[in-house]
Amino acid sequence: MEQNRYETAVARYFEAWNAGSPGNAEARAKAVAAAWTEDGRYTDPLADATGHEAIGALIDGVAEQFPGLVFTLTGSVDGYHDIARFSWELGPQGAPAGTAPVAGSDVITLAGDGRIRSVSGFLDRIPQG
Repeated sequence: MEQNRYETAVARYFEAWNAGSPGNAEARAKAVAAAWTEDGRYTDPLADATGHEAIGALIDGVAEQFPGLVFTLTGSVDGYHDIARFSWELGPQGAPAGTAPVAGSDVITLAGDGRIRSVSGFLDRIPQG
């Protein structure tokens, strides 16, 4: 049962990153609220956002920077206690694995309700410039 908890949290995470088109604040806000706790935090080498509004704005900014690209899980979700890790790519829908312009790995910490309390993101591949 625990593994399903991690996979569900990661599925919600990707739903938030892929919710609506850039500027679709309502869809994005609903998806972020479903994925993160109210005081949830996202951090990676390029960003640090806390709370639903800031996380939603970050996601919207990424969608504007990479229009038409989607986040997908690569591999499986691995977790224990309230921590899980997974790898992802940001690329065209249906693109072969390993070909996306952006890729990384994230470690999430879950709250008791299964939503994300924090994300520590690592960028493995990003475009130059």
